[in-house]
Amino acid sequence: MCGGNMNSKLKKSILLCLILFISLSVGLGILWAAKPAPQKEGTKPAVATQPPEPVKRGEKTIDNSQCLGCHADKINEKKFSQSVHGANSCNSCHWDISDLQIHPEKKGAKIHNEPETCHRCHKKEAGEHYQSAHFINQIQCKDCHKGIHEITPWKGDKVQIIKKCMGCHDDDGYAESVHGKSVMKGNSDSPTCTDCHGLHRIPVLKGDDPKAVHFRRQFHTETCQKCHGDKEMMERNKILYIATETYYDSYHGKVTYLGYPGLAAGCADCHGFHSILPMNDPKSLISQERLVETCGKCHPRANINFVQWLPHATHNDPERDPVLYGVFVIMTTLLVSVFGVFWFHSFLWWRKDFWEKRELRAKGIFFTKHMKPEEAGQMYRRFSTFDIVIHFTMMVTFLGLVLTGLPLKFSHAPWASGLMHFLGGAYLAGLIHRICAAITFGYFGATLAYIFYFLFYKKLPGNPNPIQRLFGPDSLCPRWKDIQDIIGTIRWFMNKGPKPLYDRWTYWEKFDFLAVFWGMFAIGLSGLMLWFPEYFAIFLPGWIFNIATIVHSDEALLASGFIFTVHFFNTHFRPSKFPIDTVIFTGKIPKYELVEERPEQYKRMVAKKTLETYRKNYPSVWADLFSMIMGFAMLTIGLVCIFLIAWEFIL
Repeated sequence: MCGGNMNSKLKKSILLCLILFISLSVGLGILWAAKPAPQKEGTKPAVATQPPEPVKRGEKTIDNSQCLGCHADKINEKKFSQSVHGANSCNSCHWDISDLQIHPEKKGAKIHNEPETCHRCHKKEAGEHYQSAHFINQIQCKDCHKGIHEITPWKGDKVQIIKKCMGCHDDDGYAESVHGKSVMKGNSDSPTCTDCHGLHRIPVLKGDDPKAVHFRRQFHTETCQKCHGDKEMMERNKILYIATETYYDSYHGKVTYLGYPGLAAGCADCHGFHSILPMNDPKSLISQERLVETCGKCHPRANINFVQWLPHATHNDPERDPVLYGVFVIMTTLLVSVFGVFWFHSFLWWRKDFWEKRELRAKGIFFTKHMKPEEAGQMYRRFSTFDIVIHFTMMVTFLGLVLTGLPLKFSHAPWASGLMHFLGGAYLAGLIHRICAAITFGYFGATLAYIFYFLFYKKLPGNPNPIQRLFGPDSLCPRWKDIQDIIGTIRWFMNKGPKPLYDRWTYWEKFDFLAVFWGMFAIGLSGLMLWFPEYFAIFLPGWIFNIATIVHSDEALLASGFIFTVHFFNTHFRPSKFPIDTVIFTGKIPKYELVEERPEQYKRMVAKKTLETYRKNYPSVWADLFSMIMGFAMLTIGLVCIFLIAWEFIL
């Protein structure tokens, strides 16, 4: 009985302890749930539109009325309530105040680390401010946003911005500029300081390191384009929108667009930064009185002729620039006519050659019937060492010129900046272009010297005079037989006659050769003018350089398009030569090709008994291998170039 009673008491004691423990746990949980959760930074919006929850300090909450009860002499309650911060509690900024009982004993409330305080609400502005020139130079929020208790919305009033910025920054001519005057007249489109430099993320524009210089030059152009590239805004303000388009069509704009603004003039370099004045103002950088000075910053030898260059010229408007429009029409007509005639010629040739060769090979005929098989592969010299060296030099430099010129010609193409970067940048590409141009002038001079030697000094059978040499069968000068060959070839294309008996040089080979002379006049002369404009401006007006730009660009397009399509077809891609003809590398041609393709030359050599003097050994393995590798490499580069050109015109 005694033991049972003890067990009953023990059970009751344990049960009572459990009830007390559960009750205490529940009570503490309720109290913990009722306690406000601590506020975390980063959860408030950038601009507070609702008053924050009052901060509780123990059992008390600090209300704005309690603060203004003591600080009414410094803070106007009405103005504060009407300000942008009127919905905020005082504790939003003065977050160090925790107890009003001990607050009077202190020296007063502070805004601890002012940017940190403002940035608690203004998150977006904080991120921009931390990356700005103002933050680096310890310009804090209050330095611009003075009267923090009475700030009202600025409502797009740009005059306020000018006054605010001028408080620290000198005018620098902005007030008298076309922009400043327009703002003062109430034009909201006209830019103020913040439209160019930003509100809070003020970019750092100082510094001499390459990155700073690059950014500064880029900033001086891109900032202007934000407004002047807005067609609707420009039309609304009766300002020529074409200025933006023509800038990016110029050398300056193309280099800038490709990502190299440090190598070319931007908008601010010519028009100024803040003191931008109209052309008719003598103080304007682009006035007639100051143009030589302005251009002279980049072109030290600029003179009165040089500044007649048209910086915003267009070749598409016959009324605005009739001369440039006329040049553009002439060059376009030349392009269309040359490509039209020779592409049609290539098509007819392919059609005839393909079917004729197919029929012969179907019968097992691979070279002329009257030739013995053991003689078909005998090799004969076609090109001299001089010919091979000149052609190889021409080939390499021509590809170098095309590759470095394409990104500028088609600067807005999606592949242009990548190709320019691959070439090492605009500076290195320009250097390569000029080196190749100099070599081109060199081999052209060597060719002229050889022509002079051929006409007057070279020993030839029969010792013909210069006129006979010039129009002889070994000359590349056109003669009457070429006219006959052209007519005969067209008839052959149309199945109206036999294939003409060509001589050492065919009419299409002579066209290729003589095209170099026209190219050196058109591309070479215009290129020299653009390379050394200050020297040519001594005796030529600047607008000639605008013409030179059109001619150089379009003639280069004609040359590259012709070489990579027509010339490649004539020498490599026609059925008789496909996929490549290496004679220009080896200088040697097999006898069956000599007899089949140049029967007139073969007959003359046999008649004069000079055939065997041209007999050569078959090219060595290394010569053959070099010819194939180099030939296919150059063909590939050329085809890539024509693909990029076609991409721009078709896609």
